[in-house]
Amino acid sequence: MIAVTMPGRPIGGAFPETAQAGSSADLALLTSLRARDPQAYERLVREQTGRLLSVARRLLRNDDDARDAVQEAFLSAFRAIDRFEGASRLSTWLHRIVVNVCLMRLRSRNRGAAEEGLDDLLPSFSSNGHHATAITDWSQDAHAALEQQETRALVRRAIDALPESYRTALILRDIEELDTAEVATMLGITPNAAKVRVHRARQALRTLLDREFRGARSS
Repeated sequence: MIAVTMPGRPIGGAFPETAQAGSSADLALLTSLRARDPQAYERLVREQTGRLLSVARRLLRNDDDARDAVQEAFLSAFRAIDRFEGASRLSTWLHRIVVNVCLMRLRSRNRGAAEEGLDDLLPSFSSNGHHATAITDWSQDAHAALEQQETRALVRRAIDALPESYRTALILRDIEELDTAEVATMLGITPNAAKVRVHRARQALRTLLDREFRGARSS
């Protein structure tokens, strides 16, 4: 369990909310949080920590950094609780906060680092517009194999092999299930650029997985 000290009066700063209304249970919890009820803070941390840690680990790939990010996200949320109007679920709000915290940490971590290229993982085409190399149809095998723990680990490793900016965009869109506009906002790029980045990341991931499944078939 991550220990979070109950904050004093909130400071400025609001976080984006979705249009989906919160439940009555959320609204009751929100009322208690605004009343600075220690039990409400403890309940929120207890119920949400595991899910938020999973999000942070996917993005940061380091348990210590993930725990620090979740701690920071809770503190940010508690300070801004009076600015949260309950137009979305508390869990959705917290999810956006921890994603933002993780992205800020990634930017700080990667500042000054050269971006890795992606071209060698993208499909190539011949002059007649067809794929230059044969495309293996491994979708059915992959679907069945994904039920196995070792193959899930393989997919995670393939995602982690992507260049950071593409890996992050793919995780936000396909794993965290943010829409393209949200991905663009969080990454500070245009929606079209976000769409292109996710598309290229999917193509590269497909190449990496194709290599893995080809190897598995031939072994």
